[in-house]
Amino acid sequence: MTLSTGASLITLSMLVNKLAGLYGILALFTGYHLSPFQLTMYIYSTIALVLTAYLAQHIRKQSPLQCLALAWFYILDSIVNAAYTAVFAATWFLVLAQHDAGKTDKQGPGASTMDQVSGLTDPQLNVSRVEVVATPQPPLAGSGQDAVAAGVPATNAASSGSNSALQSAVLDSQNMNSVGVIIAMWTIRAYFCLIMLAFARMVIRQHIASSGSKTGIDYTAASTNPHLAENPFSESRPEGKGWRGKFGRFMISIGRSYWLGSDEDDSWMYGMGGKFRKSGVAGEDSGFMLSKIESGPTERERRRRSGTGPPAPAPGVVPGVPTVEGDKMTLQIPPQNV
Repeated sequence: MTLSTGASLITLSMLVNKLAGLYGILALFTGYHLSPFQLTMYIYSTIALVLTAYLAQHIRKQSPLQCLALAWFYILDSIVNAAYTAVFAATWFLVLAQHDAGKTDKQGPGASTMDQVSGLTDPQLNVSRVEVVATPQPPLAGSGQDAVAAGVPATNAASSGSNSALQSAVLDSQNMNSVGVIIAMWTIRAYFCLIMLAFARMVIRQHIASSGSKTGIDYTAASTNPHLAENPFSESRPEGKGWRGKFGRFMISIGRSYWLGSDEDDSWMYGMGGKFRKSGVAGEDSGFMLSKIESGPTERERRRRSGTGPPAPAPGVVPGVPTVEGDKMTLQIPPQNV
């Protein structure tokens, strides 16, 4: 799978994720109550949906500015989502702990909404169980039995044991499974961030190479730093004009060596014009080195001399080339061209 395809699939998953913000805004028109913290999350998701939809169309076009902005926005969105997830997870555990401790006033961002939809009940009396004692009546008495209900007090008081309640809420088996799923999903999200950065880096480098080939200017040599290519959004470039150029230079400035630097792993390609030869030094492990190809006849000439070259053209196929008698296995050259 190419980086372009991977970036498209990741952006598609991001669009689907941001649709939840639009549905959250629509829920307000039905009279559903949202806390201010939840409302900010839905508003942000709606704005992110519009921005992602605009930047996604430039993946196929491979526009350097838009692809770079999409990569950085994906990282920013990951950080924002991680913050929201951490806050809501902490609030959820606090709601569970406060419920186990018998507290009725739940605290935390969105705690009231979570308490309403969690299915937890708030008992008026802090009891662990209720025992019912019924008094038997004589047969045919014509009246029902008398019963007395007695509540057995809970082991911990309602206002104590909050730390132990929080610990039990976090270390619960079901909650630990949820935490494990969240950690696994965010590990995948971190890998997606690396893919988006790699795709934006590829687009920028291809843009630098194509711009240099069209104008005949080596932009890698035009840079003040010999180890970095010239910024494609510099003021001297067409892409560096106006606010777009300033925005592009700002994004490139974060990790400049990553965007414009050369890879150390690419150095082996510069010597691929040679051939491998085995070498070794006394006391050291032998290895392979690159040596230049010795001067001599080219491969085409060697094949012509050995008789394995292309066959001679048929008579009359090439205008101006007379038919010369021979073995018909070697390309014959007209005498005037010798």
